[in-house]
Amino acid sequence: MEPFLLQSNLPIDSSNGLQWFSQWPWLMLVVLSLPLVVAATQTRTFPTRWWIVLLAGSVCVSVLTVFSVAWLAVLALLDGLIFIVTSIDFVLLWLGSGGSQHENIEVEREIARTGSLRVPIESKLTIRNRTSMRLVGEFRDDLPEHFTAQPETHTLDLAPGLEAHATGELTAHRRGAFELEHCYLRVESPLRFWQRQITVNVPNRINVYPDMKQLSDYAMLARTDRLSLIGVRRTRRIGQDSDFERLRDYTRDDNYRHIDWRSTARRNKLTVRQFQSDQSQRLIFMLDCGRMMTNERDGYSLLDHALNAALMMAYVALNQGDAVGMICFSDRVHAYIPPRGGASQMNRLLQAGFDQFPRMVESRYDQAFLHLNQYCKRRSLVTMITNVVDEVNSEVVVDYLSNLAGTHLPLGVLLRDREMFDAADAPMLASLAADSQNGQLVGSTLKANESTVDDFTLYRAAAAADILVWREEVLRGLRHRGVLVVDAFPDELTAPLVNQYLEVKAKHLL
Repeated sequence: MEPFLLQSNLPIDSSNGLQWFSQWPWLMLVVLSLPLVVAATQTRTFPTRWWIVLLAGSVCVSVLTVFSVAWLAVLALLDGLIFIVTSIDFVLLWLGSGGSQHENIEVEREIARTGSLRVPIESKLTIRNRTSMRLVGEFRDDLPEHFTAQPETHTLDLAPGLEAHATGELTAHRRGAFELEHCYLRVESPLRFWQRQITVNVPNRINVYPDMKQLSDYAMLARTDRLSLIGVRRTRRIGQDSDFERLRDYTRDDNYRHIDWRSTARRNKLTVRQFQSDQSQRLIFMLDCGRMMTNERDGYSLLDHALNAALMMAYVALNQGDAVGMICFSDRVHAYIPPRGGASQMNRLLQAGFDQFPRMVESRYDQAFLHLNQYCKRRSLVTMITNVVDEVNSEVVVDYLSNLAGTHLPLGVLLRDREMFDAADAPMLASLAADSQNGQLVGSTLKANESTVDDFTLYRAAAAADILVWREEVLRGLRHRGVLVVDAFPDELTAPLVNQYLEVKAKHLL
């Protein structure tokens, strides 16, 4: 039995040794590549798709070793060659791109310090190659949150000692102050087996303001007397302006009631008084930045629409010679700009409002109106832009605006909810659609669920109509207490607000 056991153990030992010998090229490749993998992870260097090609070739040869032991030598030679080539390529990339320091790669960004909401901002990047290798790959600019870039990436192929320029457009979808901190480069190694991610610090700050294109449009249309194109109507001025400006010679078009007989007798020449429109009146905006203004419409929050309309009205008022101020508040007063006139006041209003966002907090109207009474004692047109959705909120707004009626001229701007109005009009639209189809609903799905759809639509419309009736009572109560009211959709607020201001000026309500 012993000779038989010895003979039977021999092939078992030799097969185990053969199996171990067939695995050692793979083990050698893993052991040798482990430091390379660690170094690549620490230096943000990653293998490219050509690595997969090399490994696929090694796998194919390893499969052949199952059928023939002669392929073991070829496998060992191939694995060693892979390790040597990739190691050399890695070292060339590491040393050629500046090692751990990136001073040899210089990046400059040329971009405006200010921009407008949803208006493309041109950004120009300049990359200088001070390294000893050719930089091949791609790069992209920093992209803060709420920004989009066109194009997102740029191709990079830069020889040593040269520089490359790339121009793109950044579009902001939110107001505020943003930081552009880095430029990101992806550089490939000379043999294309590795790619390295390089981050270069390029700090820039950009302030995104509301879209001011409407101001230039208003100025252009005002010069050409075409303000009706944007909904601003011509308001007939009631009475005469009472502020004396100067004396001048009489002309045939002057009103004889304006003749100054005392000056006429002294000069022995007909002289009339010239009057100017009321100026140096005060307007104060109160912008609600609380939870009531967080709803969005067409990608803009209610506060965005309110701020755009307020800035437009401020621009018109400043051109009329009035003084404009602003209070931004939610659970506290966030910003206060005292009423002033002049072109520089527009910049102050922009700086105070461009980084104000709606907050998920309950607005403290008491603190806002207390601040108003403390710092604004002269009679002013107080324009409060807010939204009411419940009885508690509406009662507070009505009470505080009504209490201003004696001291100031209050103007309440309540924003409509378009979905609420659409829901209230749904039964009428459905009825018109049914009439157009001779009383037949179109579509097999609607026919199968006709009763369910009608019940839900009617219930939704009834709830919306009930809220709108309550809202109309709130507006009627404000008007009854002497408060001017503007009731408009957020995206259509600018023209009604400007018209209301011009009407106040025309009727000399201030």
